[in-house]
Amino acid sequence: MSTLLNTIGSEGITISIVGILIVFAALFTLSIIFNTIPKIINRKARKEQRKKDKAVVVEDDLTIDGDTNAAIAMALHMYFSDQHDDESGIITIERIAKRYSPWSSKIYSMNSYFNKK
Repeated sequence: MSTLLNTIGSEGITISIVGILIVFAALFTLSIIFNTIPKIINRKARKEQRKKDKAVVVEDDLTIDGDTNAAIAMALHMYFSDQHDDESGIITIERIAKRYSPWSSKIYSMNSYFNKK
């Protein structure tokens, strides 16, 4: 055990433990946030429903089950994938003869000082 501690060092062990604790704290925080967001949205929807109807609203569950979510996601995917054209996937490269350009001819005169004999 002491050879492992000497190879890694006490700083390495401390850094790895702190890193693992940070990751688990972030995961815990995100799970709390993701679990409370639907409750906040449902509370807001119920308030709007009460203001709209001005009557007693039956407190029903406003969540959507997984099958309905999957059907909505599939419909959105199919809708957005139909908006693009189908491409053939063939790339054609057509070579053309080099046209004259003043930039390409200047390269020959740049080193003319050293080419003089």
